[in-house]
Amino acid sequence: MGPGLLYAGAAIGVSHLVQSTRAGAGFGFQLVWAIILANLMKYPFFQFAPRYTAATGQNMIEGYKKIGSWAVVLYLILTVLSMFVIQAAVTIVTAGLLGNIFHISMSPVVISTILLMVTMVLLFYGRYSLLDKVIKWVIILLAVSTVIAVIASASKGYHPNPAYEITFDMGYFPHLAFLIALFGWMPAPLDISIWQSIWAEAKAKEQGIKVTKKQALLDFNIGYIGTAVLAIGFLSLGALVMYGTGQELSKKGTVFAGQLISMYVESIGSWSYWVIATAALMTMISTTLTCFDAYARVMGPATKLSMPFIFKKIKMSDKMQYAFWMLVVFTGTILLLSVFAKNMRHMVDFATILSFIVAPLFGILNLKLITDKHVPEEYRPKIWMRIYAVLGIVFLAGFSIFYIYFRLTT
Repeated sequence: MGPGLLYAGAAIGVSHLVQSTRAGAGFGFQLVWAIILANLMKYPFFQFAPRYTAATGQNMIEGYKKIGSWAVVLYLILTVLSMFVIQAAVTIVTAGLLGNIFHISMSPVVISTILLMVTMVLLFYGRYSLLDKVIKWVIILLAVSTVIAVIASASKGYHPNPAYEITFDMGYFPHLAFLIALFGWMPAPLDISIWQSIWAEAKAKEQGIKVTKKQALLDFNIGYIGTAVLAIGFLSLGALVMYGTGQELSKKGTVFAGQLISMYVESIGSWSYWVIATAALMTMISTTLTCFDAYARVMGPATKLSMPFIFKKIKMSDKMQYAFWMLVVFTGTILLLSVFAKNMRHMVDFATILSFIVAPLFGILNLKLITDKHVPEEYRPKIWMRIYAVLGIVFLAGFSIFYIYFRLTT
């Protein structure tokens, strides 16, 4: 077990603590179908990552190079467009939790700056082994506490006040925009599939092992199914505790963090405050860590493979490339936060909508890669899985076009 749980550590963050909880608090159980559908439609593209690395021993960026330089360039462009926004979104939520739990009076941007600086030091010296050891315990702690909280809330019954009930309306733009934002990071942005292949390659190298297809898919499926179940758990918690009460989840990170923890405490009891606070905080710290690590890892090979003429002149070790890209991600994230940090919800929605719009392109790249001739036949997906993936691409592309059209015409 390892890369699959790192995937879970990256996925169970903003999409779950923020978006799934907002879905339940705003619409009760009306959007359970959306969470199930998003997980079903994205499954093939995430599954192709461990399948590819088990087949070739390489990460997917190296695979993109084999199907054409254009694929690496496209991946690089998509990553640059989204990485600062995504890192900023997860960091500001983490900063909000830190500020609320420890009553820190500093601004979210200052907390974010300190958090990312500490993250850089930990990752530079700990690398993969640190992530691998920490994330497993974080995921277990969060999963257990969430299940307990949902059961405790359900035992009190579901009694929303009719005066405050809201019916989800696909034709109402704010509702549609929220649905797209929910889809965008449910269970995670599709580029996390590439991250998972990077982590799988790193684990194999550090431990000197050859992971079989069966082992890789089992590791992945446990992490994937677990994140889907927990997403429904967070939605349920929002629905059982807040829906129909007239309360709204705040746009401000520190206030939202307090509301989130209060949901658990109201469900389980005041004794659980520090258990829940620790679980939520560690979850977001793990997401911040995994995102930061992943962007620093992928940008090195992506730029090296797409612009080899530059790197023939510039000699940098893998560790120096990793450090350089950490500094780039850090600088871009802090600059972005310094401008947009005041409204956490808008930043999160923008990041998640952007991820949804570019998802079809990642889906096409991943399907083309896993079916390419350089992948051994026994590792390529069966015909039914290929059809499943095509349906997923059609769904993601269709919904993206629908959203863009609706946005431009309303």
